[in-house]
Amino acid sequence: MAREDSLHRQHTGPAAFTRPDPFTTRPTLQGTFGMSASTHWLATAAAQAVLERGGNAFDAAVAGAFVLHVVEPHLNGPGGDMTGVFVTADEPSKPVVLMGQGPAPAGATVEHYLAEGLDLVPGSGALAAAVPAAVDAWLLLLRDHGTWELETVLDFAIGYARDGHPMLGRVGTTIAAVAALFQAHWPTSAELWMPGGRIPAEGEVVRNPAYARTLERLVGAGAGASSREARIDAARREWREGFVARAMVDSVQAPHRNSSGMDHRGVLALADLAGFEARYEAASTVEFRGHTIAKTGPWGQGPALLQTLAILDGFEDRYLDPSTELGAHTILEAQKLALADREAYYGDTDVPLDYLLSADYCASRRALITDRASHAFRPGSVPGREPHLPPLRTEYVPPVAAGRSGGGAAGVALDGGAAGGRRGVGSRRHAALGIGEPTVAPTGETRGDTCHIDVVDRWGNMVSATPSGGWLQSSPAIPELGFCLGTRLQMTWLEPGTPSTLTPGKRPRTTLTPTLVLRGGRAVTALGSPGGDQQDQWQLPYLLRTIVGGYSPQQAIDAPTFHTTSMPGSFWPRTWEPGGAVVEGRLGENVIEGLERRGHIVTRAGDWTLGRLSAVVRDPETGVLQAAANPRGAQGYAAGR
Repeated sequence: MAREDSLHRQHTGPAAFTRPDPFTTRPTLQGTFGMSASTHWLATAAAQAVLERGGNAFDAAVAGAFVLHVVEPHLNGPGGDMTGVFVTADEPSKPVVLMGQGPAPAGATVEHYLAEGLDLVPGSGALAAAVPAAVDAWLLLLRDHGTWELETVLDFAIGYARDGHPMLGRVGTTIAAVAALFQAHWPTSAELWMPGGRIPAEGEVVRNPAYARTLERLVGAGAGASSREARIDAARREWREGFVARAMVDSVQAPHRNSSGMDHRGVLALADLAGFEARYEAASTVEFRGHTIAKTGPWGQGPALLQTLAILDGFEDRYLDPSTELGAHTILEAQKLALADREAYYGDTDVPLDYLLSADYCASRRALITDRASHAFRPGSVPGREPHLPPLRTEYVPPVAAGRSGGGAAGVALDGGAAGGRRGVGSRRHAALGIGEPTVAPTGETRGDTCHIDVVDRWGNMVSATPSGGWLQSSPAIPELGFCLGTRLQMTWLEPGTPSTLTPGKRPRTTLTPTLVLRGGRAVTALGSPGGDQQDQWQLPYLLRTIVGGYSPQQAIDAPTFHTTSMPGSFWPRTWEPGGAVVEGRLGENVIEGLERRGHIVTRAGDWTLGRLSAVVRDPETGVLQAAANPRGAQGYAAGR
C-alpha cells in the first residue's frame, strides 16, 4: 500500500466500492410521516405510537427510552446515563448535544480508592457509580422540545413495568451469568431478577412493579404545578432531591461484592444528586465528503470518529471500502491512531480538539499508515502537551492476586510487543466477553453493552440517543425503586495526571456516542449503535458505505463489519490486544487472510455478531424519510410510514 504522498483526495463515487448485497435482511423503510428505530421492537413501537398520536420526535424518543429501561434492563437502566445529538425543525442546521453523563461524586477521590486496596475502579458495584443522569436528561429534552405531558409519555413504560412484557432470552442469559453473585452477595438483585430463586424463561411475562411505582410517583410530584414545564421540573426535582435520591444514597451504605473480588460501599451522597442537572452543549463536527458529522465533545469518545474520518478523507475512495482487504486494513489502522489519541488526550478537561481535528495534524497521522498492521500504541504529538501513556496490559492481575499494588502488565512494552508474541490469556477471555451480547462475566464485569434509539418526524425534528449504564448486573438492585446504579466511573484512571483521572465533579470519559449527519446545512441522518469501545468503530463502515459507497441504510447495516481491539479498553479490566482485529466471517476468507498476512491478529466472531446499528434518514429536498435497524440478534427494529 502506498503512503499518503502518492494518494489523491478524489471522490470517485459508488463505483469505487464493492457492490452491496442486493438481498438485505429487511427493506429500508420509506415514507413521509415519521420513522423510529431502536434496539428493541417494543421501544420502536412505543416511539412510533407517539408519532401516530401527534407527538413529535422528542416526545417519541423519550417514550421509547423509558421503555428501553424496562425491556432491555441488561443493557441500560434509570440509574445510568445517556448522550444524544439532535436538531429541531426550527433550527435544522444546528446540531445540539443532550448531555446526560453524570460526574464523579465528591467522595470519589483517587486517595479513597487506593486506600480501599484498588488500582482500578471496579467494573461492578456502587463504588463505580457516577451521578445517575439519564432520567434528568430525558426529562429536560421533553420539557424544552417535546409537546406531551409527562404522564402520557411515561404511560408506555409504566404499563410494561406494571403489567408485564415477554422477557428477552438475552436478559435470562445475563441473569444466569451473575446468578451466583446475586444469590451469595446481592440478595436484592436476586429477589428482583430471580423471583422464587428461578431465572424467568425466554418469552415469560415479567414485571417490575417497583419501577412502575417509581415512575408514577415522579408524575405525581408535579400534580399541582400550573404548566407542563413546571410539572416536568417537579419530577426532575423529585428525582434529584426527593424519594429517588434518598433511596439511591441509602443503597450504597452497606459494603457489597464487586468485580475486584472485595467488598466496598459506595460514595454517592445527596449533595451529589442535588447538585447535578443535565444540559445542552454544542456539538463537535468535521466535514467529510460534503457532509458534516456531529458528535459530543471529547468528554466522550465521539471525536475519535471525527478524527478517523479526517484521516481517511485524504485517501481515494478505494481505500475506504470496508468490504475489501485494502479498505478494512486502512480503516483499522486509522482507527488505531484516533483511539490512541482518545487515550492520550480525551477527558472532561482542556482537550486540544481543534488541533487534533486539523488538516495538518490528520495528514501527519495519515502518513503513519503503511501496508502492515501496527502493533504499537501511537498517540500523536500536540505542541505544549505531553500525551498520557496508559498502562498497557494484555492480562490484568489485581493487587490482591499479585500481592502488590499496581496489578500486572504481562510483559507488555510501550510499542505493543507482548511477551512471547501472543495475546495474554486474560485478554482472550475478556475479548470473548466483548463479542455480541450480553457481554458480562460471572463477577458482574460488563464490557459496554447498551441501547440506542433514533427518531425523525414529518416536521424535520431528528434525534439520535444512546442510553446506557445501570444494567441489572451493575450493582445491587434498590428494592423500592426497581433498578440499580451504574458503573461509569470504571472509565476513569487512578493514576494521577491523566486527562481522565478520577476527579470529583468531573465526568468520566464515556463511550456513548450517537451521531448526526448534515448535508447542505440540514440534518439528513441520525444513527448509532451499542457496543462500548466499538460504537464508533461500527458506525464508521455505515458512514463510509452510505456517503461514499452509495449503499442504502439497510444494506449498510446488514453488511459485514469489524473493529480493532488494539487500544486499552474503556471498561474494567482495561486490557488491550496489540494488533487485534475482530471480524465477522462474512467479510470473506480472502479479505480475512489478507488482513492476517498484513499482520493483524484476527479473531473471527461469527457471521452475524458485530454491530447493532439503527438509523433514520430524511431528505430535506423531498421530505422522504427512511429507517433501518440491525437484524443481529433478531431484536432491533425500525417502524414508520
